[in-house]
Amino acid sequence: MSAQHPRRSRPSWLRPSWPRPTWRWVVDVLRGFVVSFLALTISLWVLPGPQVTQGAESVAMLAVGVLVVGALLRPLLVRLTVMTGLVGLLLAGLLTQAVVMWVALAVMPSVDPFSWPEVLLASWGATVAAAAVNWVVDASGDEAFLGQVLRRAARGSTTPGSAGAGLLVVQLDGLPEPLLRQAVVSGAVPTVSRWLRSGEYRLRRWHTGIPSTTPAGQGVLLHGDATSVPGYRWWDKELGRMLVVSKQSDLAVLQPRLEATSGGRGLLADDGASVSVLFSGDAAHRYLTVSDSGIPRTGRAAGAFATSGTGFLRSVTLFVGQLVTELWQARRQRVRDVQPRVSRLGAFLFLRGLTTVVLRDLNVSIVAEEMTAGRRVVFVDFVDYDEVAHHAGPSRPESTRVLENLDRVLQLFDAVAARTDRAYEVVVVSDHGQVQGPTFEQVTGRSLEAVVLDLAGAACPPASREQGGDERMLPASMLLSGGSRSQQAAARAATGAARLRDQRAARQAERQASGSLDAPALVVAASGALAHVYRTDLPGRLTHDDLAGLHPALVDGLAAHPGVGLVVTRTGDGLRVTGADGWRLLEGGVLGPHVHGGAGADPLAPYGPLAAADLLELEAKDGVGDLVLLGACDPVLGEVIAFEELVGSHGGVGGDQTEAVLLHPSSWDLPDGSLAGAPGNSRGAALSGTDVHAALVRRLEQLGLREERQERRSPATEPVA
Repeated sequence: MSAQHPRRSRPSWLRPSWPRPTWRWVVDVLRGFVVSFLALTISLWVLPGPQVTQGAESVAMLAVGVLVVGALLRPLLVRLTVMTGLVGLLLAGLLTQAVVMWVALAVMPSVDPFSWPEVLLASWGATVAAAAVNWVVDASGDEAFLGQVLRRAARGSTTPGSAGAGLLVVQLDGLPEPLLRQAVVSGAVPTVSRWLRSGEYRLRRWHTGIPSTTPAGQGVLLHGDATSVPGYRWWDKELGRMLVVSKQSDLAVLQPRLEATSGGRGLLADDGASVSVLFSGDAAHRYLTVSDSGIPRTGRAAGAFATSGTGFLRSVTLFVGQLVTELWQARRQRVRDVQPRVSRLGAFLFLRGLTTVVLRDLNVSIVAEEMTAGRRVVFVDFVDYDEVAHHAGPSRPESTRVLENLDRVLQLFDAVAARTDRAYEVVVVSDHGQVQGPTFEQVTGRSLEAVVLDLAGAACPPASREQGGDERMLPASMLLSGGSRSQQAAARAATGAARLRDQRAARQAERQASGSLDAPALVVAASGALAHVYRTDLPGRLTHDDLAGLHPALVDGLAAHPGVGLVVTRTGDGLRVTGADGWRLLEGGVLGPHVHGGAGADPLAPYGPLAAADLLELEAKDGVGDLVLLGACDPVLGEVIAFEELVGSHGGVGGDQTEAVLLHPSSWDLPDGSLAGAPGNSRGAALSGTDVHAALVRRLEQLGLREERQERRSPATEPVA
């Protein structure tokens, strides 16, 4: 017998993926014809002048032509799209339907010739009409798109050797565990309800501590790092500048710090995929990962999303629908005088449509493709709820409606898992919760920075800085990150940070030698209901006595302010927590937090039993401010004042902002209390982020999906040209 030459494996986008005829396929084709016929009828009726010579017969022939031409051309267009990167993705999204219609019109003798502008208008109009028809038929704009994703995954090709178990971790950004329970009871999330009522899943709560922010939550979930991130923005005294997590250059500085903690063995280290997240988790496959990302040239998901009739153009159509919906819902809040509320105009109009339609649909396409490819573990973040809750309120009807849409996404992933060679277990987590409340400026009429500077004294101006960056702009950063050569950016950022640190140290030494010091300068770095205040001209973290000598009215003045709940400073005996009517001195110990001094009312009382432990853990993190502020907490309503203009906020403690979600299969061997388990665990029985990270890693080990530690491999990321 002659030797057989092994057949070379081709990339998945080079393999044919024609659907196998089934009754479901026939039904889908018939539905596609009906929708296309109705959409073209509406589109051609709107265009001025006659276009068809035989009425409905011509439209029906054109509908068939569009379906056939689309089926023939779309695989080629997908391959061209994924080879041309982000520019190709955008062009394909805008022009694919026009190209398909142009070819179909060219072969239809019963349709009069169209000019190219008319083809564009007709194709876009047909897409809008199709989205409207599907919305009427399905009572939602999602079913047609989700169904197409499911069919594409069902006929996709898996990677050789990808059979066995797998893990899909779905992060619902900012979702508080108590609100998810409420949504289950109200019927808003039927998929989650079915999982829980059947006994297949168990819903748990984990406590984020401070800061309750996305970078801190993802840092611990993906890398097991609980110390590198003190907020959403903070002043790095070594670098001499503000770090803001929505800026890719700053994330490129943070990523190596997290990788140093995980030793290159983060949650996604073994053939994992990170999708739409801040940090990589040491994944080999990174998509829309802000710190190190790229839309890959060798995957079909982004290309199929751009070229499909139920993909990009449909998402743009629904994006416009979200703008109209947002304007109406915001007006309803104003007319009904709903309190508290914030302005919902400006950038949020754009961001709501971006997060709840475009980014969500792209994430779904990429995750389904990665599951079909047989990745061992996939982690994806959906920011839909968090974005809407910031501006509408965490438990308002608009936010709950977003959960309904995300529940359908979970249902899709469950269906995809049933059709892939790898048997995926689906886990749902959140990175933090949210709490409702008025803003500091609404309550006091002034910004926090203005109050701090007044109390510090006129001789202390604000530091020159680029505060920049906004959590609300994070979704845009995720999409834009796909167009950058992130590994080069990370290297430049790391080199620049080291050079800046050396230059700053040299200048400081020169000033000390000459007796010249920087002019005193203050920076206020707010992260929702948490704020760090820094003296940027003085190294290290200042003590309570230092601050009292420099700014005698600052600490007590802030503590007495109606918008501030408490002020945290450092002393030689521990942490001093100062409120309007009293203070406490905290010290950590083997048995947990210990109060060994104080007077008056306990300023920690409104923030719950874990507040003392949370503050002590914050003290151990890098980059903590010279003093730390928490927004005032209303123990009756459970509302917390935010230092940013957000009606739903997080970052500090109080309310549900520290109560995150862990929804896992009931078969998991996960204890009721903290995995730390020791009597000295400062949070008692509450699960922490490191506990959740350890549980996910242990499950991968139990499933045989974690390899032995080996020399770090560079990630297979292909940034877009």
